[in-house]
Amino acid sequence: MNKLIDTKLENLKLRFAKEEDTSTILNFIKDLAEYEKLSDQVVATEDILKESLFDREVAEVIIAEYEDEAVAFALFFHNFSTFLGKAGIYLEDLYVKPKFRGKGIGTIMLSYLANLAQERNCGRFEWSCLDWNEASINFYKEMGAVAMEDWTVYRVSGSALDELAQKYDR
Repeated sequence: MNKLIDTKLENLKLRFAKEEDTSTILNFIKDLAEYEKLSDQVVATEDILKESLFDREVAEVIIAEYEDEAVAFALFFHNFSTFLGKAGIYLEDLYVKPKFRGKGIGTIMLSYLANLAQERNCGRFEWSCLDWNEASINFYKEMGAVAMEDWTVYRVSGSALDELAQKYDR
């Protein structure tokens, strides 16, 4: 599935990432974390990404290439809605390099993933956005996305995850 996918934007192609793209993916993650002021939280390494993305295949990555340069990525995975009885696509991260913003690349990538969700008979396509990121919020609203204001994301990680796991009585 490593064919180049043509887009409406001249010189822009999309493709599914290959194992050889691991360092590129990690660089995109670090760039995104810097943009979100969360660089201190990145613990991913090439080895971790290789295992997760290409050995265990727990997520997928689309890379956008403009004039043969990797300029954007989208990392996503399937989730499941018990109410719909169907899988969905959850977009974990979408990042376009700053000098390539405003060309429609983000729109094309979201549109491609929405199309992929339909092809895979998914019931939803969803993602989260930081509350302070007005530019992204406005962009997503322009795409027809609706904030799920009645829902709050909860997370357990690090030592809290360790403590919760210890409560399981085997």
